[in-house]
Amino acid sequence: MIGYVDSSVLVRLLLDEPEPFPGIADLEARVTSTLTQVECLRAVDSALHHGQLDDDEYSERRTAVFSLMRRMRLVAVSPLVLRRAGEPLPAPLRTLDAIHVATALRWRERHDSDLAFVTHDRRQGKVAQLLGFEAIGIDDGATSWS
Repeated sequence: MIGYVDSSVLVRLLLDEPEPFPGIADLEARVTSTLTQVECLRAVDSALHHGQLDDDEYSERRTAVFSLMRRMRLVAVSPLVLRRAGEPLPAPLRTLDAIHVATALRWRERHDSDLAFVTHDRRQGKVAQLLGFEAIGIDDGATSWS
């Protein structure tokens, strides 16, 4: 199975938060937006400023972000993706979440393949389901970095 991996899944792994998605390594391929790297780096920075990481852990986690990104197929936040993110969706979504959904839609259209949407965000996962994705990893969306 190919999975579009939302930043909520990676941040939970990076920050050792409870109940990370256990199947990420089992995905045949992992796809994500170039936006994900920025979101992950911001989450690691936020954890440092909130006293959740010391300087050494901060450095290790930043390195881990780049390592995770190298194992993903990255999709650029192109004008087409941004245009699609601004179009009507079947339910309300925050801006960055809409960009993730639009990126997954773009991948699916270009590669004509099944793509699961992997997220811990219930609202984003619901929109993905309404758009025909299998959504996996969904929970209440509560994260310490939001």
